[in-house]
Amino acid sequence: MIQRIQSLYLLAVAALMTTAIFTPLASFLAGVEEFELYAFELKSAEQSFSTMYMGIVVALSAIIPIVTVFMYKKRLLQIRLCAVEIVMLLGSIAFMAIYYYLSNRMFSDLEFHAQSFRIAIVFPLVSLVLVYLSARAIFKDEMLVRSLDRIR
Repeated sequence: MIQRIQSLYLLAVAALMTTAIFTPLASFLAGVEEFELYAFELKSAEQSFSTMYMGIVVALSAIIPIVTVFMYKKRLLQIRLCAVEIVMLLGSIAFMAIYYYLSNRMFSDLEFHAQSFRIAIVFPLVSLVLVYLSARAIFKDEMLVRSLDRIR
């Protein structure tokens, strides 16, 4: 049900994490070559290094909210899927931090290097807040339905 606020939160999470898959998360200037960290690779004009594990976790973090939206008749399952999504988002944050650190260490021995974050690196943090709000709203709906069942 799209009209529920938790569905909008979950769709926003799916949109943010899908955007995080395709936009650069960070950039590194190593000598004269510029590298960009994406969800599935660290690439430059000539070289490419795989970051497949981070890409898989970020992709799953984009798919789970869409599945959760369509489970609107099973609110307890929705709450569990929100908990799984929170774990996946924490994992994607951890992977982004690890790959950023490893990429930074790879270029730190060069004479000139610089690094910068891109806006997509904060999308998992924003998504984490939105999933929490969604889980809270789903729980409120469940409590409302249970209270109405008692009245009958």
